[in-house]
Amino acid sequence: MRWKKPPVSVLAPACLYLVVGVAGFAYHFHELLTRQPDAGWVELTEFLAVVCGVFMLRGQNWARWLAIAWMAFHVAISFPVPWALAVHSLFLAAIAWLLFRPEAMRYFGGLGALP
Repeated sequence: MRWKKPPVSVLAPACLYLVVGVAGFAYHFHELLTRQPDAGWVELTEFLAVVCGVFMLRGQNWARWLAIAWMAFHVAISFPVPWALAVHSLFLAAIAWLLFRPEAMRYFGGLGALP
């Protein structure tokens, strides 16, 4: 299989998910080691961010949808804190806009074949 170069509208959010996932996993890892409540769930969400980033770079359409769901989850858990809700909502809107631009749609196989 030939490697498809991702457009910037995919590359930017994919790299963001990779950085956030790896940094978050490393930052919260001590909580897992000390067996704090919900640490496993936190690490799972960080791992999912890495999965999103890697597979978006590989052109997997399901990873784009998982990335949107991952961000929507963060919007949902932000409801008690207005500023967190606003920030997560803005990130969700920006990421969705990037991942559904025409060049991203083509990359993920949604608008015709790539050359």
